[in-house]
Amino acid sequence: MKPSLPPWSRPPHAELAILQVLRGHRARPARDGRWNLDERDATGYTTALKQLQIMHDKGLVERDESQRAHVYRAVVSKERTQKRFLADMVRRLFDGSPSRLVLQALGDHKASREELREIRTLLNRLDKDADR
Repeated sequence: MKPSLPPWSRPPHAELAILQVLRGHRARPARDGRWNLDERDATGYTTALKQLQIMHDKGLVERDESQRAHVYRAVVSKERTQKRFLADMVRRLFDGSPSRLVLQALGDHKASREELREIRTLLNRLDKDADR
């Protein structure tokens, strides 16, 4: 019996990298060449396979066992991963305050005009929702 998806915890760097690779390819066999999970070098088959097995146990990827080479695909969407990762970061690093996160991010990193327009649009919508 497959375990249910556990409560979210911050995924390790390798898991995020694997999810990114799988989303770019829809599905991919573990034996499919080398996995570039680290900026410095590629990850070999056995390391990638072990990580995929762990992620399968966590419910982050599905495994198609109908062929000789097992094929893996991401189960968790990029948006869901981002939301959960960000919620965890806000809770642990910014005392649960999204505004502190935004102020820190905008204070330390230069946003483009387009990004600032998107932020203003979101803030205006949130402001209208708060008035209701």
